[in-house]
Amino acid sequence: MEHFTAEVQRIRPAAPGQQVIELAADEWLARIIRNRNVRYVAIGIEDGRRITPLQQRKAYATLRDIGEYTGYPMDAIKGIMKVEHMMRTGDYEYFSLADCSVTKAREFINTLLEYALKEGIIMDESGLMRTDDIDTYLIQCIRYRRCCICGRPADIHHVDAIGMGNNRRHYDDSQNEIAALCRNHHNLAHSLGWQRFMSRYKVYGIERYRCREGGSDGNIVRDDWERGAGGAVQAGAGTGGAKHY
Repeated sequence: MEHFTAEVQRIRPAAPGQQVIELAADEWLARIIRNRNVRYVAIGIEDGRRITPLQQRKAYATLRDIGEYTGYPMDAIKGIMKVEHMMRTGDYEYFSLADCSVTKAREFINTLLEYALKEGIIMDESGLMRTDDIDTYLIQCIRYRRCCICGRPADIHHVDAIGMGNNRRHYDDSQNEIAALCRNHHNLAHSLGWQRFMSRYKVYGIERYRCREGGSDGNIVRDDWERGAGGAVQAGAGTGGAKHY
């Protein structure tokens, strides 16, 4: 998706229950709309709020972890990840972590965490402490098979188990909730019970269908992903040298 900026000029009544919003845009945007015969657009609202100190801390701490993993100094990795963010979102407008919007900061933190999860970077603290968008983070953990608590390789934890008598091949489990947990946290969730586990770590299950769109293969949470050779559930990585949360 391409991103453009336009100024709201006025709002006037249209059909019952609808309003017409008039925008002032440059000729480039107008030409794209005309040439492509665009009828529907997505609109993001810039509410004027600036990046918060907590968002800055989360962004720089994650940049530092990525820099240590890749070997790049802070200035270099910050520039690299800004380009990564632009390519990921299609928004090529320059931004600074000193004064960007709250929304832009949240989206950039999402990009940083997605990169860390994709590359298997174990951060100095749980991603739960770094995210500014818990829902997106939990989905990313499922897509990249990383424990949402500690970042280690994950199994899929079925919050809503498929009951006895249901055929997995024909049962529609798209609404069932799942979470990405390493073997240790997977076992802990079973030991404590899901409600206590949720309360302890402030996480929750994500509907399975929400994790498919945009995944690396489009079906990233299907049973053949969750199982290894012979149908055995794959175990997460061992605990040697890993951080504990």
